[in-house]
Amino acid sequence: IEILVFANMNCIYSSRDIEQACKTDIRFMWLLQGEPAPDHSTFARFQNEKLVGVIEDLFYQLILKLHELGEIEFNNIFIDGTKIEANANRYTFVWAKTIEKNLQKLNAKINLELPELSQKYGLSETASLADVIEFLLKARDLLGIQFVYGKGKHKTELQRDYDRIYEYLERMERYRESQAIRGTRKSYSKTDLDATFMRMKEDHMKNGQLKPAYNVQIGVECEYIVGIGLFSNPTDTTTLIPFLERLRKNIGRKYRNIIADAGYASEENYTYLEENEQNAYIKPADYEIRKTRKYKNNIYRVENLSYNEIGDFFTCPNGKRLNHAYDGKRKTENGYEAVKSYYICENCEGCPHREKCYKGKYENRKVSFSKTMARQKAEATERITADEGNILRENRSIQVEGAFGVLKQNRDFRRFLTRGKAKTETQFMLLAFAFNINKLHNRTIAKRLGLELFNQEAA
Repeated sequence: IEILVFANMNCIYSSRDIEQACKTDIRFMWLLQGEPAPDHSTFARFQNEKLVGVIEDLFYQLILKLHELGEIEFNNIFIDGTKIEANANRYTFVWAKTIEKNLQKLNAKINLELPELSQKYGLSETASLADVIEFLLKARDLLGIQFVYGKGKHKTELQRDYDRIYEYLERMERYRESQAIRGTRKSYSKTDLDATFMRMKEDHMKNGQLKPAYNVQIGVECEYIVGIGLFSNPTDTTTLIPFLERLRKNIGRKYRNIIADAGYASEENYTYLEENEQNAYIKPADYEIRKTRKYKNNIYRVENLSYNEIGDFFTCPNGKRLNHAYDGKRKTENGYEAVKSYYICENCEGCPHREKCYKGKYENRKVSFSKTMARQKAEATERITADEGNILRENRSIQVEGAFGVLKQNRDFRRFLTRGKAKTETQFMLLAFAFNINKLHNRTIAKRLGLELFNQEAA
């Protein structure tokens, strides 16, 4: 473990390179204390088999040790994510839409041919593919027919029917297996089944080509990586809650302030933090656009319409009321139920604002509005624009984005060397372990121990 961590501290990630360092680098020789240099396969087995189940506990032991040293207070956590390429072939993609389309075509073909075969051999109309195959095999044995394969061999009609149905059954099982592997994802890679094809900033084809990758989430406090999570979904929104739950399980406590960018803004995430009594310093998704002149001057946006809380209705620029019509509910992937209220204008006939107001198919304008989300966005905006919020947002850019900059640019870690989520996560935790030890050393040398936040300097 010492050698692996020290290798990661020095940007050596390959097991073969680590083996070579043990033979030629005096620092690694000192760590071996006279023992012979292990083989590269020994390092690979140790990391991919021995460490997989225990590295998370070791990592959080280091975090608790940093807390004992006074470096971490479990106060402010800065969260962000990045996409790191998986160790998978870039062109072994399986797309969800392709699976579904091919499955529909196959089902249509089976529904067309199966009744004809059932009638041909006197089987029940409800006979399945397996039933037909079983009957054909029995008929082969009864008639003493020998199935033949290869060039120049003449197949009987019974064998042709059997081969065709057997192929359908194999394809059906293959498509169902692919659906089980991908789960709720839109794609996966054949060479790393846990990797999903995502749009990356490093585009090798220069044409928006997707690459197999993992969405790596980290939490940073006082410049140290204190939380890690690898996800197969490319968006950050749905990763926040499982990331925080896993973090709380490992450290046994909750952070007071959660600081993240607009990619994590959602009603579900805001509600979760409210229920757990944690302060959400998360910029609303439309925060930047709301500051523009075009947004403020657009009197037709639902956010700019006059709202009457007592009567629960909006008033449009033409003076007409948009009355509450009904509430719609939508469940997220994690089971959270979001409620939206829908309002319909009493009468849009002959309105001079009709063309500018909306281009919907309804005769009268219909708008949706989430009261919960509106309140949460207002509270989040108030928090992030306060003095403390400004300092925390500035530190988010410095600390968590700085950590990713060090890992990807300075340490040149842009692609995993292992396959499968468990092994890949183990590799990244080793990297984060090494990062934290380096950070502790650098802060000690620079006499910055105990420094939690970078304060904005006056111009």
